[in-house]
Amino acid sequence: MAKPITKIEEPVLTEKEKQIQELDVVLQDISRNSDGIKETIKLLQELHDSGILGAINNLVEAKEDVAKIAVGQMLRPPVTNALNNAMAAAGVLTELDPETTQKLVGGLSKGLQRAEEGFQANKKVGVFDLVKLLRDPDVNRVMRFSIDLLKGLGEGLNK
Repeated sequence: MAKPITKIEEPVLTEKEKQIQELDVVLQDISRNSDGIKETIKLLQELHDSGILGAINNLVEAKEDVAKIAVGQMLRPPVTNALNNAMAAAGVLTELDPETTQKLVGGLSKGLQRAEEGFQANKKVGVFDLVKLLRDPDVNRVMRFSIDLLKGLGEGLNK
């Protein structure tokens, strides 16, 4: 009787055979994706012709110098001040009631529209017009809002 097979030996490929197999896989991938590869080559040629590809290559080659310049620019006082101001403004916005903000923005838009109409009409305002406006509920509401805003602003500056 024959002996049972207990060990299956895997064929050992030489380095050249491995390269040939890998090359076959690459060629199959290229044939399956030929349209995309052609478009990529066309894009690279356009980038090369326009000089953008060279600029990108130079930028990548000089990445350490570019990073130093970028960090240096970010550490300039005007930039750090702008970042600090943006963060402070974002902090203030998180404290505001969205409904109040929406009303304020809507009122500002309407007010700018009315101001433009008044500017175009080019009418003069007299003393009696001002007194009459103080009785207008819309004007009175804005006057009260402005006074309260100024009072709150003053209290905030006092801290």
